[in-house]
Amino acid sequence: MVRQIRRALHIGLVVAGIAISNFAAAQTAAVDSKVAAIEQQVIAWRRDIHQHPELSNRETRTAALVARHLQSLGIEVRTGVAKTGVVGVLKGAKPGRVIALRADMDALPVEEQTGLPFASKVTAEYNGKTVPVMHACGHDAHTAILMGAAQVLAGMRNQIPGTVVFIFQPAEEGPPIGEQGGASEMIKEGALSNPKPDAIFGLHVEPGVLGRIDVRYGPLLSSATDLRIDLQGRQTHGARPWEGTDLINLSADIVKSLTTLSARQVDVFDVPNVVTIGMMQAGVRGNILPGDATLQGTIRTFSEERLHRLQELIDTSVEGLAKSYGATAQVSYRQQAHVTGSDAKILESIMPALKEAAGAAGVDTRAPLRAAAEDFSFFEREIPGVYYIIGSTRDFKDKASTPSNHSPRFDIDERVLAIGVKAQVLTALQFLRTTP
Repeated sequence: MVRQIRRALHIGLVVAGIAISNFAAAQTAAVDSKVAAIEQQVIAWRRDIHQHPELSNRETRTAALVARHLQSLGIEVRTGVAKTGVVGVLKGAKPGRVIALRADMDALPVEEQTGLPFASKVTAEYNGKTVPVMHACGHDAHTAILMGAAQVLAGMRNQIPGTVVFIFQPAEEGPPIGEQGGASEMIKEGALSNPKPDAIFGLHVEPGVLGRIDVRYGPLLSSATDLRIDLQGRQTHGARPWEGTDLINLSADIVKSLTTLSARQVDVFDVPNVVTIGMMQAGVRGNILPGDATLQGTIRTFSEERLHRLQELIDTSVEGLAKSYGATAQVSYRQQAHVTGSDAKILESIMPALKEAAGAAGVDTRAPLRAAAEDFSFFEREIPGVYYIIGSTRDFKDKASTPSNHSPRFDIDERVLAIGVKAQVLTALQFLRTTP
C-alpha cells in the first residue's frame, strides 16, 4: 500500500522536486551556518529549561522565556493560550502558504537520576501531592529546538514566501485532574486561527541512533483511549457469597475476557492493538464481598475502525458477564489521543529536507509502529501534518540498554538539538516553497 501511494505521488511531485532540489542546494549552506552560530545558545536554553521543569498547565517560567525570545525577534506573540501556551506568527516578505511548527513544554512528576550538573531539584504540587519534577520526555529539547528554529527563520524572513506559526504547547502529558489542557484546548482558543496553517509539523527526541529520523507514510504512534468499567452489585459477607454479588470474580473474568478478545476476535496482523486493564479497585476487607468495583485501563491501536470494533466487543463482553453474575455495568471511554502520523503527500514533498537534516544517519520510513500516544494528533485532526522522531543517544547500542523516555535517567546527546533546528527550518522552508 505504501509503495502504491509513493508511486502515485511521485509523478505529481517530480517538477516540484526539481525546484526544491535547486532551492535546497542554494539554502542548505546558509541554514547550516545560521544553525551553527546559535547551537551553543540552544544548548543553554535546553539546560536552563531542564533545570527548571514545570508540570502540565504550570509552564509559566518556560512560557515567559519563549515569549520574550519570540518578541525579541520581531515575531507577533500571543500568550496565555490554553493557560500557558505561546503562539508566534512570523510573516515572510512574500505571500504564500502557512506552516505551523509545534513543540511541547511540560515536564513529568519524576525524580531525576541522571547526575547531570544541571539536573532538576524542583518539586511541585501535583493532584494534591508534593512530587519531584523532571523533563523525562525531552520536552526541554523540543522547546529549545523550536526557539532556535524561530531565530533562524526570523533571520531569513525576507526569503520566506508565506507565514510560519510557532506553537509552544502546554500539557502534552495531560492536565491535572479536574483541569482541561493540551492541544485540544489550544485549538479551542484559536491556536490554528488567524492565520490558519495549511499544515503542521512536530518532532520528538527518543533513544536511537543520533540524528536518524524515523517517520512513516501514515500512522506512526497509536491512539490512546481510556477505558473505565464501573460495576454494581449486592454487598455480602465473604462466607456467604451466594447472598450477594461476587464482583471480585466478575472483575477477574472481565480482565481475562478483554485480553482474549483483543487477541482472538480481531486480526492483530492487519492492525495491531492492545487492551490493558492496569487498575482495579474493589473492597476494603478480605471477608467482605463489595457492592461496587471499578476497573480502569487503556486501548491502543492504529485505526479508528479498529478502535470502534474493540469498543463494540468490550461493551458486549462486559454486559454479558455482568448479567451472568447478576450485576450491572457501565462502560465509558475517554479519548486521550488519536493516531499520530504523517500525511503521505506532504511527507513526500519535504523528504529531501528531512534527509538533508538527518545526514549520514538517514531517514527510516519503515520505522516500527509505536504504541506511545501524542496529543499532537488533535492538531492533525484539524489540518494535515507530519510527525517524526529523531534519535538522540550518544553511542547508541540498543533500546534495552538505553534509558527510555519517562525514565528518571533519560537524557540526550545535545548534538541532536542542532539537528532538530535544521530539520524544522528546512522542512518549513521546503513546504512553503513547494507548489501545492
